[in-house]
Amino acid sequence: MANHTLLLLSQDNAEYHALLKQAYLPGLTILAPREETDIQAALTRADILLGEPARIKARLRDARALKWAQSTYAGVDLLLGPGSRQDYLLTNIRGIFGPLISEYVFGHLLSISRHLRHYREQQRHHNWQPIPYQSIHGKTMLILGTGSIGQHVAATARHFGMEVLGISRAGREAPGFDRTYQVQALNKVLPRADVVLSVLPSTPETRALFNAERLSHIKPGAIFFNVGRGDAVDETALVQALRNGRIGAAVLDVFAIEPLPTDSPLWDLPNVVISPHNAGYSFPDQIVTRFSRNYLKYIESKPMEGLVDFDLGY
Repeated sequence: MANHTLLLLSQDNAEYHALLKQAYLPGLTILAPREETDIQAALTRADILLGEPARIKARLRDARALKWAQSTYAGVDLLLGPGSRQDYLLTNIRGIFGPLISEYVFGHLLSISRHLRHYREQQRHHNWQPIPYQSIHGKTMLILGTGSIGQHVAATARHFGMEVLGISRAGREAPGFDRTYQVQALNKVLPRADVVLSVLPSTPETRALFNAERLSHIKPGAIFFNVGRGDAVDETALVQALRNGRIGAAVLDVFAIEPLPTDSPLWDLPNVVISPHNAGYSFPDQIVTRFSRNYLKYIESKPMEGLVDFDLGY
């Protein structure tokens, strides 16, 4: 059996190292050096990397033995730009975030629709004042991205009695969706949606997809979520749509620049909820489980889970 060397490049190296040592990974040597000289030495012999995309990117030039990199994130756009190295296998961890994103989306959706923030404020002032609300039952949710995350959110939406529409590049049918459409149909579908959710990756086709013209097609008062990539949205146009009431509320976990600059007008809009790109956290135990399965496939030359197509961008 061939021997392989894994170099850990994560902010959670100690936790990954402990979990990987408990896994059955035949022929694998695990390195987690702290000093720069030791990292450089490890890069000359490690044929496998595991870590966050930014940390992997910073080491690609020196990773001379690299054959496979396992990202601890689903989004790997940092590793896919023009001129990026592509002479290795790249896998991400798509497929594990559906439950977490569903919790995030419906936690915020129910909070907004049931006015929970307002009631909390009223409680502070000992104010008993019912606020009219509408049920999300019978409302329409449009999900951009019909992969594993979109499908899980769709199933949750169906549980609440919502109609679920989907947008994807191919427009193929997907579990949990009542209807699916290609991106070209987006302007015609947007006016039907009470809730719009983007779980899109960052690709040339998705960047600035939600520009001023596109946002003008959104149903007035709709709730807009972005848990995919920030560059899918023109933030200047989004601010304008939120200010003039075209969009009733926005829940944003991702932004064009992260951290979100302190002078961004999004911070101070009363109908915006901002979270620091943590709607779907990468838990090390889940990632090690995925990596372990992929390692066993890798040493047997079998197709791995989450294999990224450098041309498609996901």
